[in-house]
Amino acid sequence: MTELLDAPATAARLPYDALVRELVAVLHDSVARVPPRLVQALPGGGSLFVMPAFDAQVAITKLITFTPRNVGTKTPTIQGDVVVFDIETGQRRLVLDGPTVTARRTAAVSLLAAQWLAPNTSGPLLVVGAGAQGRAHLEAFAQWGVREVLIHSRSEASAHLLATRAREMGLHAEVVGDVDAALARCPLVVTCTPAHGVVLRALPRADAFIAAVGAFTPRMIELDPVVTQHVARTGRIVVDTRDADHEAGDLLQAGIDVASLPSLRDVDPAAPRASGPVLFKSCGWAGWDLAAARTALRIQ
Repeated sequence: MTELLDAPATAARLPYDALVRELVAVLHDSVARVPPRLVQALPGGGSLFVMPAFDAQVAITKLITFTPRNVGTKTPTIQGDVVVFDIETGQRRLVLDGPTVTARRTAAVSLLAAQWLAPNTSGPLLVVGAGAQGRAHLEAFAQWGVREVLIHSRSEASAHLLATRAREMGLHAEVVGDVDAALARCPLVVTCTPAHGVVLRALPRADAFIAAVGAFTPRMIELDPVVTQHVARTGRIVVDTRDADHEAGDLLQAGIDVASLPSLRDVDPAAPRASGPVLFKSCGWAGWDLAAARTALRIQ
């Protein structure tokens, strides 16, 4: 029997602590394979993503659409499913809600990177962008122990809704209008906007960790190139996977040699933390969706 899970049921099967552990397991799984994803441009500015991956037990494909013109409407920008097959029998095991998987596994990857790389983990956390990714990152970092959050969004109403959610979780939350001024207060930062243009222009603190997740094509950008170049000179930049070599708009538009940067797989979490700010550039990878599928199969 195939389990068809809606958004709440998918979220219930993807607790952040278990998901982070599975992300690490996939990184070190010698059998796991992730073919290149297909990104097909669609009329009207949208894209169709076909993202396969497999290990010794399961094969998955994430099939989603990304429609930027849905920003600010009631229709999600990301829609679709993650289909999970048993390799031995070929049977379809699960169908997971694609936007929920995308939001939670992306936030879990940012959380894993912060656990391994952040110079200062005390918070406050600055969340730039108050959509699905902003909410997922808020929830993931709150589970890690962050108790104070500053929220900035192009939509003030969305920012206040996310602040309300944060307060319901027992956090101290503040909506900020000047995101660059807020940057000086926060050692933990996530940018998860639609990446239509630069949202951070100020230089980060010397002990800052920035997870930039909104830009996942060469043309998209969230960080001013001056900010990215500053981190390259004074701190450290790490990408999620080698797919970022040709997808990380924030880095490519800053003239960074992305291929020379370490990926998350190269990080030794036991190594001393480097001095200076850290930028973690996340572009997405079907291996993270494979980790989500493995997590959902284990948690009933």
